[in-house]
Amino acid sequence: MFLRRCKLGFRTICGGRLGFMSSLPYLDPPMARTQDIDTFTEEFEIGSHRFKFETGKIAWFANGAVVMGIEDTKVLSTVTSAKGDGVRDFLPLSVEYQEKQYAQGVIPTTFMRREGAPKERELICGRIIDRPIRPLFPSGFFHEVQAIATVLSSDGKQDPDIIAANATSAALMLSDIPWRGPIGVIRIGRINGQFVVNPSTDELSLSDLNLVYACTKDKTLMIDVQAREISEKDLEAGLRLAHVEAGKFIEPQIRLAAKAGKAKKQYKLSMVSVSTLDKIRGMAESSIENVFSDPSYGKFERGEALDKIAQDVRNVLEEEGDEESLKVLSKAVDTVRKEVVRRRIIEKGLRVDGRGLDDVRPLYCESGYLSRLHGSSIFARGFTQVLCTVTLGAPGDAQRLDSLVGPPTKRFMLHYSFPPYSINEVGKRVGLNRREVGHGTLAEKALLAVLPPEDDLPFTVRINSEVMASDGSTSMATVCGGSMALLDAGIPLKEHVAGISVGLVSEVDPLTGEIKDYRILTDILGLEDHLGDMDFKIAGTRRGITAVQLDIKPAGIPLDIICLCLEPALKGRLQIIDRMEKEINAPRPQDDRNSPRIITFNVSNEGLRRLWPHKKRIEEETSARVSIGDGTVTTIAKNQECMEKALQKVYFLTGREIEVGGIYKGVVTSVKEFGAFVEFNGGQQGLLHISELSHVKVCRVSDIVSVGQELSLKCIDKDVRGNISLSLKATLPQPQKDDAKIKDLTSLKEIEDACVMTKETTLSAEKLDSVLKSVLIGQNNDDKKASFGSSPSIVIRSAAECDAQECCTDQTSTTKSGDSVKSSSSSKLQTVTGLDRKKKSSAVNSLNSSFDAPVHKRVSSSASKKNQKGKDKIISSVVDSETSVVKSTFSDSHSGSVSPNSLKIGDKLIAKVHQVRARGLVLELGGGVRGMYRFEVNGRKDFEEGKELQVVCSSFSTKGIPVMSLLEDE
Repeated sequence: MFLRRCKLGFRTICGGRLGFMSSLPYLDPPMARTQDIDTFTEEFEIGSHRFKFETGKIAWFANGAVVMGIEDTKVLSTVTSAKGDGVRDFLPLSVEYQEKQYAQGVIPTTFMRREGAPKERELICGRIIDRPIRPLFPSGFFHEVQAIATVLSSDGKQDPDIIAANATSAALMLSDIPWRGPIGVIRIGRINGQFVVNPSTDELSLSDLNLVYACTKDKTLMIDVQAREISEKDLEAGLRLAHVEAGKFIEPQIRLAAKAGKAKKQYKLSMVSVSTLDKIRGMAESSIENVFSDPSYGKFERGEALDKIAQDVRNVLEEEGDEESLKVLSKAVDTVRKEVVRRRIIEKGLRVDGRGLDDVRPLYCESGYLSRLHGSSIFARGFTQVLCTVTLGAPGDAQRLDSLVGPPTKRFMLHYSFPPYSINEVGKRVGLNRREVGHGTLAEKALLAVLPPEDDLPFTVRINSEVMASDGSTSMATVCGGSMALLDAGIPLKEHVAGISVGLVSEVDPLTGEIKDYRILTDILGLEDHLGDMDFKIAGTRRGITAVQLDIKPAGIPLDIICLCLEPALKGRLQIIDRMEKEINAPRPQDDRNSPRIITFNVSNEGLRRLWPHKKRIEEETSARVSIGDGTVTTIAKNQECMEKALQKVYFLTGREIEVGGIYKGVVTSVKEFGAFVEFNGGQQGLLHISELSHVKVCRVSDIVSVGQELSLKCIDKDVRGNISLSLKATLPQPQKDDAKIKDLTSLKEIEDACVMTKETTLSAEKLDSVLKSVLIGQNNDDKKASFGSSPSIVIRSAAECDAQECCTDQTSTTKSGDSVKSSSSSKLQTVTGLDRKKKSSAVNSLNSSFDAPVHKRVSSSASKKNQKGKDKIISSVVDSETSVVKSTFSDSHSGSVSPNSLKIGDKLIAKVHQVRARGLVLELGGGVRGMYRFEVNGRKDFEEGKELQVVCSSFSTKGIPVMSLLEDE
């Protein structure tokens, strides 16, 4: 083993290796050098917020890099340019906006735990940056440029998109890339009629205007608006305020560039020489003008004719061997086309298709094109055609948004698709397209303002717009088609929304760059968009504007000219709405059995726990979709048949909330003398009373229903305690009866109702007298018919027969009357038992006197004997029925230590537990009398059937049932 020698720096061998010491213990470690960083800042205030530009601290190698901040929100923007020669005929500018989750202290929830492809919001924010900076690059500058804006931190109070746009402008100002900036970008809101500069995200949720405005010092570059039917006048006021406030971002950028800006680099510009342009103009101008002078040309016929002209020029140049002109031929021919079209419009007011400057193309509207979908429509304006479909989903189908600001979910989505066949091209579909996302978002903003609140529309709504043919303004056609499709889906929109695109053709002074003359075009074609100066899309209702998007090609347009475009846009929009309302002007009812169905209902938390494990299985078996929300379940099916299958399985697991008037399926669990108990899916129980079994009298419940039988029943009542009353006869058709039977049953009912005690303490002899007289007259007529062999229609039973059926007769009468004993329990017993012998005797005398009325003089002797027997039977029935009310409320009336007449409040006795129920006990009090004991809140104990308890009578229920209390509870 080698010994360690500190002077030479050796150490001992460990594990067979010879090494040197990592440091010398007697030497001081070297000190790291400090680097100085030159940082330049500019701070300024706009409104109530303080902004800050900073450069030089990070991203040194970019052509330009700026960090802009407002409070705790900071955005880094960088710009770079490629080193190539830039020989091409377009500007390859790419703008990327990035929101990474570290900016809000969150780890991404994706599988790889890192950000994936750009989200829709990132693409939209990238377009907000791209649209105002693109027109300011010099003409002929075709070098590749890339701008990247990254959100470094966000406090969630301010939307970083405006900060990113201003930071990109500042980065271009600092870079060596040629650019004719700077620009200012600002957001304006309006709350309670007052404009707010740079509103926070919370303020935007209360605002009816979200205006993003970009401009140079004196011209407008970009407008993006989402509003809630704001008037043209109010929008113009907001634009003029935004121009003033946005200009406040320009001066700080100029000062920052003076401190830290780089000298602009000399790039090679791809320009067409004047001589080459004049040569090609002379060869093609007349032929091009002849094509544009013929309005019979369609889009593709015109394009083929122009391509043929360009090919003829190419053939001449190839014969001459003019290589320089061949390189710029396509750009030169396009310049000549632009000159011809613009000159015809400005000088003669003639458009490509022969329309007037403010004419709208012919319209075609059709709703309900695809009947099996929730909603669909076709909208065409000229040769622009879109097919819109609506799909309704559950709240759980809402799109989840992982953005730094704004709501976490979105329940209304509009997806715009621009397939290659719409312009007769061959293309490849790859991922999200920036143009498609931008057009879809614009149409989504336009329709969002007229949707009902989420409380009134608890669904997720998705609109798909498929462009079938494109010849200009497909996004505005999507707005029109989407509005009709929503009404076809039954969604109650406030009003129809229509959109139209307005263009501009101007003549510019080449020396000053000022506009000398211009023309505003309503409903522009695709060619007019390409050769014109502006595409100003405006959508709204009759009452106001809901969305605006302005894209321009020159380096700015005066705001006064833009405001003049609002009036022709309104006229064109109203024409389109008139045509749309002729096709569909109200939500379409979804009453077709094959149409899709959506049902949302409330479910208890226990029901949701039972449903959750079986959700996927139900969806696979029924082809329906089940969405579980906060206390609700939403079921979506493609037709009624699938819906019924899915609901049957869902109800079986959760139990449906029983509502009065609804019809539900249940299973009979027990049969009693007074009715049957029915259990629904989920464990809910209801009482089917004997009087609700059939439209005719039922003597025994078991004759109609049995345990285990499945029934469809109607809920007729539900009290505050959740007790449910059911009816079977309410679901059955009324029986056909002739007039004689109806009269007989009415008379019989009058007798039974007269024989039941009501609120009165004694029986009204006068009432019975009048009723019996009318019945006896009917019997007299029936006796005359009986002599011809017919049986009487009124059957008067004996007292014994009445006693045998007291459960069905008296209990039914008690339930139907509804007025039987509504006073206190003590007065109830006095009422029932208070008929002493003297009162019974007076009632009998009253009945006897009623039979001695002169009406008997018109009855034959044989009928008189029958009446005498009937008199005795009725008297017995009337007297006995007075005590049957209490008897019918108990299970039976066997003799014992307790009887209904003797039990009073305060009596103490020993009872046995007969049955344990969810809310209390059924007690056997003796003598066939049963009472009940209600559980207190959270006071249920373990009770066993047959257990003896010491109880005291505390009260009586409204039906006369004794309510007991435990002695130990006192």
